[in-house]
Amino acid sequence: MISRRQAVKNSAAVTGMLLAAGMLPQSAFAFNKAAFDAKTVADVMKAMGAGAPTESKDVTLTAPDIAENGAVVPLGAATSLAGVKHMLILVEKNPNTMVASFDVSDAVDANFLTRAKLGQTSDVYAVAITNDGKALYAKKEVKVTLGGCGG
Repeated sequence: MISRRQAVKNSAAVTGMLLAAGMLPQSAFAFNKAAFDAKTVADVMKAMGAGAPTESKDVTLTAPDIAENGAVVPLGAATSLAGVKHMLILVEKNPNTMVASFDVSDAVDANFLTRAKLGQTSDVYAVAITNDGKALYAKKEVKVTLGGCGG
C-alpha cells in the first residue's frame, strides 16, 4: 500500500514533468491580479471585462444577516443562467473588493461556497459574468459586530 506522503510526492513529480513538457495550460495557474487589487465594484467589473452590473433574480447570494465574527463569514454565490463564465463574490467595503472568483463552464455547476473576512458592515455581491460580458448580481448587506480585517 502506498503511503499518503508517497502519493503526494508522486503527484508533485508528475505535475513537474507535465509543466516542463508544456502540457499543462497556463490558465490553470493564472488569476486576474487587476481584479483582485481593485478597490471598487466598478473597477472589478472593468478588470474582468464586464459591463455595468444589473440586478437579477437569476443570481443567488447566500450570506448571514449578521456576522458575529468578521474574520470568518460564510458566503455563497449561485446561478442557473446559461452561458456564465465567471462567478464573483465582492465585498464593497473591504480593502480589496473581490474576495473570490470562480471560472464556470458547461461541466461546472455555478454554485460556490467560501468564507471571507469582512472588516466592517458592508454590501456583499454575488456576480455572474456571462460569455457576452453582461454582469448580473444579487446584493445583501451583512452587519459585522466584530471586524475581521484588523478591526
